[in-house]
Amino acid sequence: MDNDKVRMYVSIANQQVYSHKDDSPWEYEVEMSREFLPVFNQLFSQIGRLEFSNLLRGHSRPFFQYHYDRDNHDIDLRTMKLYALIHEFTDDETKKFIEKLPYFTRGNPKITSAPVQPFS
Repeated sequence: MDNDKVRMYVSIANQQVYSHKDDSPWEYEVEMSREFLPVFNQLFSQIGRLEFSNLLRGHSRPFFQYHYDRDNHDIDLRTMKLYALIHEFTDDETKKFIEKLPYFTRGNPKITSAPVQPFS
């Protein structure tokens, strides 16, 4: 890969991107330009805010069903975007794994790995 790219380690579970392999447990290794790091951080931040909103909603409206909650759909959308980013910058083996996730379906992918542009 290009010289300006760095290896990063992404943890969806911990909502973090690490620059060193031994910093913390991680699930995905990516090789990308540092300018894409804010994209990951922004998506993780948005998911965190939405999850907190869900926590509050769960206590104030426990009768409201999960699958009707808009915040849950927004979390799913951002999670799909995270997997699309990882798919864009990872190795072939991980790409194949991600393509088997429910976010991808045969003939009708819910997300695509189109070239990603960093935030300006």
